[in-house]
Amino acid sequence: MTEPYLRSGIFMAPFHNHDENPTLSMERDLELLEHLDRLNYHEAWIGEHHSGGFEIIACPEMFIAAAAQRTRHIRLGTGVVSLPYHNPFMLADRMVQLDHMTRGRAMLGVGPGALVHDALKIGIDPGDQRQMMEESFDIIVRLMKGETVNKKTDWFNITDAKLQLRPYTRPTMELAVAAARSPSGGVLAGRYGVGMLSIGGTAPAQMERHTANWNLYEETARANGYTPNRRDWRVVGFFHIAETREQARKNVAFGVKAFAQYFRDVATFPIIPGDVTDPIEWLIETGTACIGTPDDAVAYVDRLMKGSGGFGVLCELAQNWADWEQTKRHYELMARFVHPKFQQSRELLVESYDYATAHHVDFTGQAAAAIQKAIDRHTERSAKKEAAE
Repeated sequence: MTEPYLRSGIFMAPFHNHDENPTLSMERDLELLEHLDRLNYHEAWIGEHHSGGFEIIACPEMFIAAAAQRTRHIRLGTGVVSLPYHNPFMLADRMVQLDHMTRGRAMLGVGPGALVHDALKIGIDPGDQRQMMEESFDIIVRLMKGETVNKKTDWFNITDAKLQLRPYTRPTMELAVAAARSPSGGVLAGRYGVGMLSIGGTAPAQMERHTANWNLYEETARANGYTPNRRDWRVVGFFHIAETREQARKNVAFGVKAFAQYFRDVATFPIIPGDVTDPIEWLIETGTACIGTPDDAVAYVDRLMKGSGGFGVLCELAQNWADWEQTKRHYELMARFVHPKFQQSRELLVESYDYATAHHVDFTGQAAAAIQKAIDRHTERSAKKEAAE
């Protein structure tokens, strides 16, 4: 990569066990973004889901508007809006408003929709979702560029449509497309030269797929006149760290089984196979997750960076494996001891410390000589004063 600085973020579906109070769960999600803002996380992506009982945010734009009032620096993206569920003009118009309300901190992440039940509820054939996503995204990109758009499909009719507001962010707000198992996300992102969000895990096999999608992205971007930049590639991974490996394992025992069961029962693919008896050890041994110490996290991220050739943002999945206090502590440890390794924020400190250490004897001698010189000068002046009297 031309710039090795790795930005930090989270990908918040969110995941909350259905045995908890959903009102309090949403409040904790907002509090988490405040916490991450103070910890210098660069961005957070908020999901859209309408069924299943775990992923309880239905409107990420509404959530982002609330979060923007409670934070100062962190960028806030839809992660992701399911394009087939929305009229593209109305969605573009809402996002431009959000771009203004957040003073340019809003980002639009899009996808086809992950939960089949969401689509079936509103009469959408899951087999049509990726085509619908492509049709919608083309309209959104053109609208945000200031074009007047006319386009009729079998599910929308855009007629002499032009946004009444330009995006706050010029020339347009940041856009990204989710890419998981199929190549459609990478191809669509490359076609328009926007960012790519790689979701679905960071085990070695998943990283090979993500890297293949990125290569496809680069090929498609160049074919459409864009210069691909790895800064625009975001990778979503599973992390939980604590002061010791034993403590990290103990922490995630709080919620990892419910998380695994949700993906087996509701989601379209199980992250942890059903025959696994110890999900924590399986996550660690397969490289699906980093559950350990800050040093373990540094080694894990280093593997991802080297294996992929590098990417721009490490997004941690906000999985709620640990209880609230341990979850906040995890993010604090990541910000204090893991992110600096990949953001070059400590190198000058270490260099300055090492230089001072190497010259300590000389500096100490010079300091002592300076003090002695001041003492001698004072003694000399005192003696002259006494002689004059």
